[in-house]
Order: sequence, then C-alpha cells, then structure tokens
Amino acid sequence: MSRILIANRGEIAVRIIRACAQHGHTSVAVYADQDADAMHARLADEAFALPGTTAGDTYLNIDAILAAAKSAGADAVHPGYGFLSENADFAAAVEAAGLIWIGPTADTITTLGDKVTARQLAQKVGAPLAPGIDRPLENAAEVESFAAEAGLPIIIKAAHGGGGRGMKIVHELSEVASAFESATREAVEAFGRPECFVEKFLERPRHVEVQIVGDGQGRVVAVGDRDCSAQRRNQKLIEEAPAPGLTAEQRERLHRSAEAICAEVDYRGAGTVEFLLAADGTMTFLEVNTRLQVEHPVTEVTSGVDLVAEQFRIAFGEGLSLESTPEPVGHAIELRINAEDPGRGFLPTPGRIDVLDVPGGLGVRWDSGVRAGDTVQPAFDSLFAKLIVHGPDREQAIARTVTAAKELNVEGPATVVPCSLAILTDEAFTGLGVDGVEGVDGIHTQWIEAELLPRFATQDRPAPVADGEMQRMSIEIDGKLTTIGLPAGLLAALGSVGGTGQGGEAGNGGAASASAGDVTAPVPGSLVDFLVDDGAEVAAGDEVAVLSAMKMETRVEAPVAGTFRRTAAVGDVVAVGQAIARVE
Repeated sequence: MSRILIANRGEIAVRIIRACAQHGHTSVAVYADQDADAMHARLADEAFALPGTTAGDTYLNIDAILAAAKSAGADAVHPGYGFLSENADFAAAVEAAGLIWIGPTADTITTLGDKVTARQLAQKVGAPLAPGIDRPLENAAEVESFAAEAGLPIIIKAAHGGGGRGMKIVHELSEVASAFESATREAVEAFGRPECFVEKFLERPRHVEVQIVGDGQGRVVAVGDRDCSAQRRNQKLIEEAPAPGLTAEQRERLHRSAEAICAEVDYRGAGTVEFLLAADGTMTFLEVNTRLQVEHPVTEVTSGVDLVAEQFRIAFGEGLSLESTPEPVGHAIELRINAEDPGRGFLPTPGRIDVLDVPGGLGVRWDSGVRAGDTVQPAFDSLFAKLIVHGPDREQAIARTVTAAKELNVEGPATVVPCSLAILTDEAFTGLGVDGVEGVDGIHTQWIEAELLPRFATQDRPAPVADGEMQRMSIEIDGKLTTIGLPAGLLAALGSVGGTGQGGEAGNGGAASASAGDVTAPVPGSLVDFLVDDGAEVAAGDEVAVLSAMKMETRVEAPVAGTFRRTAAVGDVVAVGQAIARVE
C-alpha cells in the first residue's frame, strides 16, 4: 500500500491519518516547531519536522514539504483543506517530483480556483448567476462604477482561494475604496494573489452547496447537498445535510449544475460547488472549492460515502465507488469548535486547553486535532475540533446536537459553543426551510452579525501562549553528526538557576498595563496596516489600525479622541493588550 504524506495539521490531518490506518496506507505527518507534540504528529506512523513557527515557513513551504516527502519515501501527498490544498503550483510540484497528488490536477485548480474563470464556466453550462464583472478588477474606481450601475449591495471577492477570506460586502459607496483595499490585502496574505472581482450581492441569502466527486475522465457525481448559512465573518459556523427546504426542482438544478461545471474540466477527486439562494428563490453560482471541505462529515454520515477513502480510490486509479447521487439517510449537523469569543465579536482566543470533556451518545461523532493539555496556536486557524451529530430527521438531529453541545466542556480558550447553542435553539434556525412558520424568515449568511451578536457576554481570556520556537543545534551521536531541536522555553528554564522566570499575565500576553489613551491589540497577531496618519486627529471609536490574527483581519478602534501617535510599525507581531499607538 501507499505511504501518504499529509501536508497539513490539526483535525483534518488527524482525519486523514485515521483513514490511512483504516485503508492500509502508511501516514506521514509534518509539523511546525510548536506542533512537535501535536495530536497529528503523535498519531501518524511517521512525522517529519518543518523548521519554523509561521505558516509561510512550514505548512505553506512547498520546498520544505517536498523535502520531507523525499526523506519519508512517500508515494503520495494529501493536502487536506486550507494551506496549499488549492495551490496549483504545489500540485504541479508534487507530480513533477514523481508523487501522486490526491486532488484535482493543477490545471483544474487553476481554472476553477480563479473565480472569474469559474463564473464563465458556470455561464457556459447554464448554471444560475448574479450580475458581476467577469475579470480581475484594476482599481476601486471600477468597483464604484459597477456599484452605481448594478446598485448596492455588492460583494468584492478574492479571485483565488476561499474560506471567506478576501471577501467584503459593501452597502455604501463611501466604503468601496477601503473594502477593495482590505479584500486585496487579505487575498495576498491568504492566497499570495491580489486579484479580486465584484458581483451583485443577494440580500439575506442562504448558502447551499453540492459535494461532488469526479474520476478525472469526465464522470462526475453529486454526493449530496448542504446548507452552510450560519456564518460569521463570511466563514461557516454550523453546517447541515441535506440542505433543508429545497424543492425537488431546486435540488435537481443544483446537483446537475455542479456536475456539469466540474465535468467541463474532467474533475478528479472530491470538490464542492457553492451557491447562494435568495428568499425569493433566486439562485446564483458562487465558487468551486477544489479540495475536501471542513464540513464534509455531514455529507459522509447522510450519504454513507467515506469521502477521504473516495479520494484515495480516485487518486490510485480505482475509480468512483458510486454510480449516482445516493438518497440521503436522516439528517446531520456539524458544529465547528473555534477558539473565538462571540462576546468580543468573535475575536480569536488562542491558548492552552486545560480541560476537554467530549460528548457522546447515539449519532455523535467528534473530529478533533487536540486533546486536553494541547494548545490552540495563535499562528494558525482558530478551528480545533468539529462536533458532528446524525439523527433520523432534522428535528431529532437538532435535539441531539443541542444535548451534545451542552455536554461539551472546554476550559482554557473561549469558544463559539455558546453562539452555536443560541443558533440551534432559535426559531430562525429551527424553522429554516419549514413552510408556514409565522414570523420566521430563517437564517441567512449575515444573520449572526445582524441578529445574534448583541446577546453574548464576553468570556475569560486564556493565558498567553508560550513561545513555540525550537532551538536547533548540532550534536554527535555514535560518531554521526545530527541536528536536534529543543523548545526555546525548555532551554531557557534549564539555563536559569534559582531564577523566578518571566511569565505573562493572562489577558494581556505579558504586555504592560494600558493607560487611557493607549491603542491596544485586542488579539495576538501581526500589525498589517494603519488606517490613519501619524499625528492625525481621531475621534473615540474611529478605526485606526488592522491586525491579522488566525487568518482573520481585526479592526482596532481609538479609545478616546485626540492626536494619534504610532508606537509600533507595520509588520510587528504584537501580544494581546500590547500598545500599538497612543491617542494624546
């Protein structure tokens, strides 16, 4: 059987490691310095270091991953989701190295990963489409012209990548320039490409999507559909399958459109075609994700198809295991468990998981990349686990999910679970897709921010995360020179004799106490931009800076009115509570 290198981390790496074990493959993990003792590195048959602490140095480093694959004698590479999973250059480099790429071809990733080209394909096969500019934008003025002609709201989106990054909804013409700049900046940071395009935004839409698999020779099968309308910051929080409330005609058109779009490029492997569905029934094609989705488990448990095993089959030339779309059995709901505080606007809260009590019971599945004692790392995504619950129908699935969510106990980082529980018990969610529920419009992609956020209290901040950097040194063992790495914190502790050590105060990451005029970082992250000039006059509440933390942009506001003075520089990595400027 094959030796499969998993070019990822966290829960998706663990998911693939388990699939390797179940299907007779050898799993090879890779890990950044701070992931040396992570769950995926421990569970894999073998694990190789990617020296470094940032995504760019490790899980986004093509040369380092290919070197690890060569050292491991790997036959194939599975990219998981995120990181390099939709990077055509990586797919091509893997195959050029003589390895099997478990995913679509580089040409397919390029074609469908470019949302402009994907829109053109969707138009060719007759899929539903909203008005838009079907080419990369040159500047903000182009967006303003389109908005004036098509009307507001509009949405600016990165042409490459996904996951809600590089996506900005604009309701006022005055917001166009800043939204365009922010979308472009996020696109470069997340996907390494600045291109964006624009289209008319459907008000209060549902987000529905179709899971497909293709054999690479023109045969594509829709495995099922999902609803992913419960989102914050344009990123999904709760997903369910099948999508509730679709008519037979809508479901048929979605499935066949998804198959047709992917058949045009001889799609190979698993992928997802996403659509928006307005309250009046208007549908529009959104994008194609050329990878396994975070929410793939809800389709697995309702269709009976192991999608990772299906990826293995296709990659190794065994073809598809299914002839046509399976009839879904029951209903499934997935809760993403993210280290974020809804009471602080979903600010990331990386930190050590002191206690983790996992729920159980009939129909409950727990996909996780952590155990108690592990750390949710600030350098990577805030998602650390998923709770998937299956029931005979939607009502029972909701009831079982509520029970399981109440049993789940996470101590350390704040989590989105209180928000998920509020959604699951709200009539807008329970009545989704149900005709005749008086006064209930149902949730939509902006519903959480618009309706739910004010309900949440803030949660305690976790203690600051210790430095995960490894210090490497050469050492001779049995006459052979080798390199070993030890955590910097361990070496510091060994080197201190009788010292008390230096620790940070929980809640401010070790930063000095802020005074009234300090502009402080609400999250640990990188300072990517200042929105006002040094010496400018600002009012209390004005947005003055932008931080990037755990793949999200966070705006920082002035605490008081006065003269703005910068005390940090763009590119600085800052801790929670650290001053980046002062208002005098």
